[in-house]
Amino acid sequence: MNLRIRRVTAVLLGLYGLLFIQLNVVQLVKADTYNAHPANTREIVRQFGEPRGTIRTADGVVVAQTVDVDNNFERLREYPHADLYAHVTGYISLNQGAAGLERQLADVLTGDDAEIELQGLSDLFVESDRTGNVTLTIDHDVQRVARAALGEREGAVVAIDVHTGAILAMYSWPTFDPGLISSHNLAQAAADKATLDADPENPLRSRAFQERYPPGSTFKVVTAAAALESGAATPTSPVFDFVAEFTPPQTDRPIGNFGGSTCGGDLTEMLRVSCNTGFAELAIDMGASPLIETAERFGFNNDIAFDLDGAVESTIPNAGFYDDNQPLLAQSAIGQFEVAASPLQMVLVAAAIANDGVQMRPYVVASVDDSDGKRISTTEPEVGATPIEFSTARELTTMMEVVATTGTARNLGFDGVPVAGKTGTAERGPGEPTDAWLIGFAPANAPRVAVAVLLQADVSTGDLTGGQDAAPIAREVLKIALEQLG
Repeated sequence: MNLRIRRVTAVLLGLYGLLFIQLNVVQLVKADTYNAHPANTREIVRQFGEPRGTIRTADGVVVAQTVDVDNNFERLREYPHADLYAHVTGYISLNQGAAGLERQLADVLTGDDAEIELQGLSDLFVESDRTGNVTLTIDHDVQRVARAALGEREGAVVAIDVHTGAILAMYSWPTFDPGLISSHNLAQAAADKATLDADPENPLRSRAFQERYPPGSTFKVVTAAAALESGAATPTSPVFDFVAEFTPPQTDRPIGNFGGSTCGGDLTEMLRVSCNTGFAELAIDMGASPLIETAERFGFNNDIAFDLDGAVESTIPNAGFYDDNQPLLAQSAIGQFEVAASPLQMVLVAAAIANDGVQMRPYVVASVDDSDGKRISTTEPEVGATPIEFSTARELTTMMEVVATTGTARNLGFDGVPVAGKTGTAERGPGEPTDAWLIGFAPANAPRVAVAVLLQADVSTGDLTGGQDAAPIAREVLKIALEQLG
């Protein structure tokens, strides 16, 4: 009998030990993971009734704030500009969790951040609700122009300060009103969230940084950079034949130019008219390795170090894949096949060229202050990569200025300001209408702002082109951004 008791006791002690270990794993090792899980609303419930700081634009416009209300919840989170900043601020809801900066900076906004608590030590014997206020890099006027220029057309606009990496505007459509999800009418909030979740257009996801698309001919600046860096070409040599079609090795299916046109010439001319045949042949002559290595230095196949969660990785196959797939190398060189990029990635490509080959890390949070106005933290500009040499950046700038002056991006220019750009017309699949892209920067002779525009086509719009459809949007955003920067 004593032996049985000892065995039962040993088993119980073992189980107790396992339970103790598991509790420690849950409470200590995995606590942050469980707290951050979208399905865990326990922390949201705690935060929902607490004072919460504001989120403001760089020019002081409040885009998220908490107001006192006369009901059991006591406080309501408001978003004064509705859908304009939804993909940046996100939302906080009692029964639907939180997203965006509302989730990422929850401790800052509620004053639970260690730095803010440290500042509040003097309030130990004083009743005080110390919170944190977040200032964005986004300029309200630039953001409003981006929305107005894009309109209710599927796509995205991103503008960035090329010298710092500060995001000046980031807007995509379709979008949503976070105030509907943060409503105290919990049944209605749940219904609105369910509708958004079920929408096939995914309005809760930002097309600017959370989705990727074939970049089309905007990717030709990467191909041109690879040719310049590897010595496969200069702006003036070699000179490619003027042809309407080019048939790569290993296939009998030719690559044609837009509209069946004939083109060729040197690298400057081919970029000016966006010559598919010339860039396809250039890639075959150059080989896959320089192209893939250059694309990866720009950020492809790498996570984007961005202070908003969910930024997708832009992709291109590895160099070895093309050994027996030369036709697909030709397609990749013109931004098709498996090449896919977010507008954020493509604005970083343009910004690196504009900034003499130096790519700054993008960010949207400029600073954090406590509720007494004391600065808690400031985001300092940080170099993310140096994908190309200074000389290559200057050569590309000159060529992109030609594109904007006499080439496919002529609609980008305004008010005598020298601009540089590259258009893109991208095929998503056989029989589908083409998307439109534009990347560019201004002033071309002393760059300050880079922009990327994506417009998605559908059966109602038909084929879209970068020069006709995306360039006018980019022009308006560049214009207002330069005005705001002085």
